[in-house]
Amino acid sequence: MEKIKNGLKKIAGPLKKVFGPVGRCFKVAGKKAMKVLAPVGRFFKKIGIKAYAFKQKYMGNPLVFNAFLAVVLYCYMEIFARQGLIAFGRFVIGSPLVFLLNVFIIFATYAIPILFPRRTFWHLIVTAFWFAIGTVNGIVLLNRLTPFNVKDLSNLEEAKAIATNYLSAPLLVLVAIAAVALVAGLVVLFIKGPKDPYYNWKKSVAEFLIIVIAMGAVWTGAIKMNVVSTYFGNLPYAYRDYGIPYSFLSTWFITGIDKPDEYTEEYIQEGIFINGELGDDGIFTPEVTDEDENYPNIVFLQLESFFDPLLFKDFEYNQDPMPYYRQLMGEYSSGMLTVPSVGAGTANIEFEAMTGISVRFFGPGEYPYKSVLKEETVASIPYDLKNMGFATHAIHNHRGAFYGRNEVFKNMGFDTFTSLEYMTNVEKTKKNWAKDGILTDNIIKALDSTEGRDYVYTISVQGHGKYPEEETLIDPPIKITSAPADFEPEVVWQYEYYVNQIYEMDMFIKELTETLAEYDEDIVLVMYGDHLPALEVYEEYIVTGDMYMTQYIVWDNFGMEKEDANLTCYEIGSVVLDRLGIHKGLMTTYQQKYNGTSNYLENLEALAYDMLYGKKYIFGGKSPFEPTDMRMGIEPIVIEEIVMVGEDYYIKGQNFTEYSKVSL
Repeated sequence: MEKIKNGLKKIAGPLKKVFGPVGRCFKVAGKKAMKVLAPVGRFFKKIGIKAYAFKQKYMGNPLVFNAFLAVVLYCYMEIFARQGLIAFGRFVIGSPLVFLLNVFIIFATYAIPILFPRRTFWHLIVTAFWFAIGTVNGIVLLNRLTPFNVKDLSNLEEAKAIATNYLSAPLLVLVAIAAVALVAGLVVLFIKGPKDPYYNWKKSVAEFLIIVIAMGAVWTGAIKMNVVSTYFGNLPYAYRDYGIPYSFLSTWFITGIDKPDEYTEEYIQEGIFINGELGDDGIFTPEVTDEDENYPNIVFLQLESFFDPLLFKDFEYNQDPMPYYRQLMGEYSSGMLTVPSVGAGTANIEFEAMTGISVRFFGPGEYPYKSVLKEETVASIPYDLKNMGFATHAIHNHRGAFYGRNEVFKNMGFDTFTSLEYMTNVEKTKKNWAKDGILTDNIIKALDSTEGRDYVYTISVQGHGKYPEEETLIDPPIKITSAPADFEPEVVWQYEYYVNQIYEMDMFIKELTETLAEYDEDIVLVMYGDHLPALEVYEEYIVTGDMYMTQYIVWDNFGMEKEDANLTCYEIGSVVLDRLGIHKGLMTTYQQKYNGTSNYLENLEALAYDMLYGKKYIFGGKSPFEPTDMRMGIEPIVIEEIVMVGEDYYIKGQNFTEYSKVSL
């Protein structure tokens, strides 16, 4: 031990000589630094004292503290959703009243803890609720266009099924552990947490009611002053323009169709069809006939985000992105089609086209597919044509469960539904959407599947966003040669990717019409874009000045006369059937007889309410439409033989696709 000490002394001596001056240098520098930083330290000390005093003086007041917390929470929600302080700052400067409205909404929810003696617990619950909404919405927007809304809570099973696509297994375990810990902590807080010793339920209820009444007045005033809207043509845009709290609560509390002011059996049965179209009793009863051979096959083609790029202002291209569609518009019946959505909402466009009901009657941002149509059948063109002997088919080159179509289409009268899982040789875009060229063969398969006439509603997906913000396509056929000067390069790349999808969709339309032209049965093909693309598009960037207009064409292979007109999406079905001489069905009859009358929309809404939410007076008390025994896919999937080779089994059969699975 003594030897070790002596050895260290020998080493310490030289080290001291070497590092002594360095140490003295740092000592001197430290003293000088302290002299320089001392005023800074005293400044922050004063700030800290003042902040503490501010907290004691003002934050001790629950109203002030809740207002402060509401501002902090709302700023967090919007900054995360808009992915940056700059976008958030533009929002606050551009829409200060919307900002204040949403802060007040969060502030008003802190009235809930007033009702309970354990205010700390419920205060934490309200805070956690808004923090969770902001966090989940921000994460969701990193992976999709549509923000988080109440209807997502009804799809938790589907969310669990795809959770591993976005989160790793270890992270999912951590999330589960955190959730369990949070619940446990809340339980402990509820049991052990402090109670308000001065709690008075009468006073609490009075304070709660005052805040609720104030919230109702502010909410109503904001709507009447057009600060916000009760109709969401595009859910992402609504969240962007009206704020997360207002938009989220709107999708929660405002749903369905409002009951008419004078909703009676007499009004429904006698006050709408006033010319005796439904007979003496005013009750609609479907007539089952076999007259499909008197009419052509009817094919609807709803084109995802299909819009004329030449209608974007200040853009120029090396060639026309949709020359064939433009040619068809000059040769066949066509016009502008007013749709209910912008950038999203495909399911609502098809709902309008097939039912004749406007989605504006429903709650803001609502999808009937995700709400009432999960439980109720509805009068629709597929049901009407099915009663005439038509076979009814739906085709969509995307997942069958998306928007719940695999369940909802049963309540709309379809015999078959061919989704992506039942298609083969599917080509994908750079953004992994199925290209529309696959639809031609599937439409022909649907037409060939029956001897009689067919109604085929086809929904495309190729033009779907998000569009890449970098150069993705190598030497594309369509190049943007000029763009608005204020557009950032990443926005121009998005446009260029989009217009090249339009070009390919235009080629698909050419292939489809040429194929149908050679078909040995009469066919009418109705084509239209479902909505404008999910791009930085505003009214001032569009030649028409209307973000809710796309273009439609009614093509045929038997020589119909050209009749141009501008239509709404919920009218197009009845207009096409009228031109074909088909006047069957409840909504078709109403549209054809009463479109343009003074009470047209009011009575249309009343019929929709009665069918879907009311007492079904128009049907005599019970809907005549039963869910169909819908089959997935046109061609049956058949297992013919199971062969064992070594230790492996091989299954032989027909019509397998890459999505086919076998369960033992």
